[in-house]
Amino acid sequence: MKFLKQRSNVFLGIALGVLIIYPFFNDSRSMMILLTQVFIFGVFAMSYDLLLGYTGIVSFGHAMFFGIGAYSTGIFLDRMEPTMFWLMVSILVASVVAGIVSYIVGLLTLRLKSHFYAMLTLAFAGLFLVGAEKWRSLTFGNDGFTFRTPDLMKDRLVFYFICLGVMAVIFLLLRRFTHSPAGSVLQAIRENEQRAESLGYQVLHYKIIASVIAGVIASFAGSLYGLSLRFVNTSVFTMDVTLDALLMTIIGGVGTLVGPIVGAGLIEFAHHWLTELAKTYPIFERWIIFFGILYILAVMFFPAGIVGSFKKIKKRKRGKLEHREEKNIAS
Repeated sequence: MKFLKQRSNVFLGIALGVLIIYPFFNDSRSMMILLTQVFIFGVFAMSYDLLLGYTGIVSFGHAMFFGIGAYSTGIFLDRMEPTMFWLMVSILVASVVAGIVSYIVGLLTLRLKSHFYAMLTLAFAGLFLVGAEKWRSLTFGNDGFTFRTPDLMKDRLVFYFICLGVMAVIFLLLRRFTHSPAGSVLQAIRENEQRAESLGYQVLHYKIIASVIAGVIASFAGSLYGLSLRFVNTSVFTMDVTLDALLMTIIGGVGTLVGPIVGAGLIEFAHHWLTELAKTYPIFERWIIFFGILYILAVMFFPAGIVGSFKKIKKRKRGKLEHREEKNIAS
């Protein structure tokens, strides 16, 4: 078990090293932008995985926290000077607002079960979407607005490394949290909520903790997304954003943390390649159909997600090895 964990850490270290040195060997601007988007959505998908994969909570309104981050950063940098100070203030404000909103939403809805909770989170996200559409003096409605960014963030290479660093740090923090006693309780709630409650755990409190952490991390992703485009509009609050996080988590592997990053990479690259193919081959103009086929194939061949399926294969092999060792000892 220890050996497998060490081997996994080595693999992750190599992957991080490759991503660090990649820009120095390939100066393609479009590829750097694409990888930056993968890092941003990797952070967003990890926040969703904390809810779905580790706590068993299905949310259809996770985009509201993403949107809070994007709008907070956009509004501050538009109304104030585009400096690093105001950027940090905007991220702090977004985190606080997302934390408060996720706490209130969690308190009001997490007592409900399964689809009732999911539909209520969708309703709350709808409220934020309508608010952003109607409060034109602040958000400029559906048209959105552009804003300036600090000089440091204008350099694509610097922004690439910032997004990569944020993703790596959040991954390590979430891995530490999910391996902590609190993380073990969340997984117990996912497996059997009634049993966890019968053991004396305050299930609602743990669910709210997971919801607040996920909301704050999603707001980080939203802030980075706004910075990457230097533009924000109401699309950041739509159901499509939540569905993207859901698909990334399912395709990559629920409850793995690495899986959502892999899923983010696959979906972002699939979007990019299918869109590029549509420019040359008219058949790919309906690229969303091909994307749907890719998703169906991924679910069929990797029902536990890509990373989850590989983990299951490893467990089977380890189980067979242990069984052989027991047989040898017995003989």
